[in-house]
Amino acid sequence: MAKDLKKYKDEILFCPLGGTDEIGVNCYLYQYKGKWLIVDLGIGFADDHYPGVDLLVPDIAFLISVKANIAGMVITHAHEDHLGAISYLWQELRVPIYTTKFTASVLKAKLSEAGLADKVPVHEIKENAKFEIGPFDLEFIGITHSVPEMQGLVIRTEKGNIFHTGDWKFDPDPVIGQHTNMKRLKEIGDEGVLAMVCDSTNIFVEGHSGSEGELKNSLTDLIAGFKKHLVVVTTFASNIARVYSIAKAAEKAGRKVSLAGTSLWRMYHAAVECGYMKDAPDFIRPKEINRYKREELLVIATGCQGEANAAVNKLSRDDHQDFKLQKGDMVIFASKIIPGNEVKIFGLFNKFCKSKIEVLTEKDHFVHVSGHPAREEVAKMYELVRPKIAIPVHGEPMHIHEHCNFAKKHGAKHTVQVEDGMLVHIADEPSVVGHVQTGKMAIDGNFILSPDSEILKMRRRMRDDGIVFVSIVLSKNGRLLKQPTIVAPGVLDSREDADYYDNITEEVREYIQAHNKLSDGDMENKIRTIVKRFMKAEIGKHPKIFVQVQRVAI
Repeated sequence: MAKDLKKYKDEILFCPLGGTDEIGVNCYLYQYKGKWLIVDLGIGFADDHYPGVDLLVPDIAFLISVKANIAGMVITHAHEDHLGAISYLWQELRVPIYTTKFTASVLKAKLSEAGLADKVPVHEIKENAKFEIGPFDLEFIGITHSVPEMQGLVIRTEKGNIFHTGDWKFDPDPVIGQHTNMKRLKEIGDEGVLAMVCDSTNIFVEGHSGSEGELKNSLTDLIAGFKKHLVVVTTFASNIARVYSIAKAAEKAGRKVSLAGTSLWRMYHAAVECGYMKDAPDFIRPKEINRYKREELLVIATGCQGEANAAVNKLSRDDHQDFKLQKGDMVIFASKIIPGNEVKIFGLFNKFCKSKIEVLTEKDHFVHVSGHPAREEVAKMYELVRPKIAIPVHGEPMHIHEHCNFAKKHGAKHTVQVEDGMLVHIADEPSVVGHVQTGKMAIDGNFILSPDSEILKMRRRMRDDGIVFVSIVLSKNGRLLKQPTIVAPGVLDSREDADYYDNITEEVREYIQAHNKLSDGDMENKIRTIVKRFMKAEIGKHPKIFVQVQRVAI
C-alpha cells in the first residue's frame, strides 16, 4: 500500500482490482477527497489452477479495509465480467449501486436468485445523465457495445476530469439501443480530460470492429439458406442485439424460435421490461420444441464459451432435458472464442462433428462481430477525447503495453502501464504510489475460496498425483484383526494393478505385526512413510496419503 494514503486524500487515485492482468474480473477504484468510488464488480472464468471451480471474483480485501469511506458503486453495463460478482460480494461491502434501467433490471434478477432482492439499494440513472455520488461529480455518456445502455463515465474533480470508457465500440447500426453520443465525447474533449481509462481488448486488431447491423444481414442469408434440419445458434446471453438479429433472421426463414438457457430468458425479460425487442417474434419454451418439425425451428442457446452446464454443452453430450440434436442439424457459434476457453470450445466442435452435426464459427463464416473497438475506433476515441494521460485497462499485460504505445502515437502525453493492485496518482505527472492486496477468489458452490486454500491445493494434488487411503483395524492390544485395506483412486487400478496392491498390503501388514506396540499416531506416520516410499519407487508418483488406525475392543 502507499506509505501514507492520507497524503493523497485530496488527490485522484486510481486502482484496478481486476481487469488489467486479464480480460474479465473487472473492478476499478477511484479515490478523491478521502472517498472511494467503485466502477464495476465482475466475474471471470476459472482455469486449470482452480479444479472444480467455474467462476472467479476479485479479492476485495482492500475495499473491506476502506469500507467506511466507499461512496458507492457504478455499473457501466450488464455484462457478467462487470456486474457478475455483486451477488457474491455485496454483503461484504453493503454500498449503494448506480446504473441504468436495463442494467438494473438484469442485476435485480441476479440478486433475486441470490436472495438479495430487497437488500441491495440499486439506483436507476438515465442514460447520458449527470449525477453525484459523494464528492464525485459524474456523467454517463452512451457508447455502443454488445449490450444495451453501455455508459462511459465522466468523473469531474477540481484536480481534473477523468473519462472511464468502459467496454465500447463505434457501431453505426447497433440494431438495439442508442448510437454513440459522439457529439458529447467531443465536448468533454473540448472541456479537457486529464486521463482516459480505456478498453484494450482488440488493440491488436486492425480496422473496425464491424457492425451488428451488417451481421444481422449475414445471419439472415445464412439461416435462410439452410432449408433442412434443426438450427441452433449459441451466443452471449447479454448480447440482446444479437439475440434479436438471430430471431428476426429465423422469422424471415419461416422458423419458430426458442431460447434454451436461464440467462437468455433473464436477459430477454429485462429487455422487454425496458422497451427493447418490441417486434421480436414470440419465443417458445424448450419443452415445446418437440411439437414442431425440426426444419421449422431455430434454438438460441447458452454456452458459447463451453460452460459445462450450459445448453450447448448438454446438447453435445446428448444430455439436454428437452430436445436432442440429430445428424444433419447445424450449430452456429455466433461469438468470439475468448482466450483461455479454446480447449473447452474446440472440444464442443469435435463432439458435434463426430455426431455429423454441422458447425459454423467466426473462423469460416461471418457470424460474429466484436463488442470492443479495433485500432481505427481507438484512434477516433483519442481524437475526440484528447486525454493528457492514457491508462489502458480491460486486457492482459500484452494488450496494456501495446495500447500504451498506441496512445502515445495518438496524442497522449503520458501513459501508465497499470497492473491489478497498482495505486496510481492521476496528476499532470502521473505516478505509481503503491500497491494494495489483490488477486482472484474462487466461487466454489456456496463458498468463496482463496487460490491458496487447502481445499484447492488438495484438489490440484489429487488431480495430478491421485490419492491413497489406508485403513487399519486393530484389537485393543494391537493385534491386526483383518488385512489392511488400501484404495488408490487415480493411482492404481484395482484389477490391472492387483500385484501392486498385494505387495504394498503385505509390506504394511508385516510392519504392523512387528511394531504393534506403537501409538496410533506413530503407526499412522510410519505407514504413511512406507506407502509414500513404495509409490515413489514403484509407481513414480507422489499421491496424497491418508492412513486411519481403528481399534476394536476385543
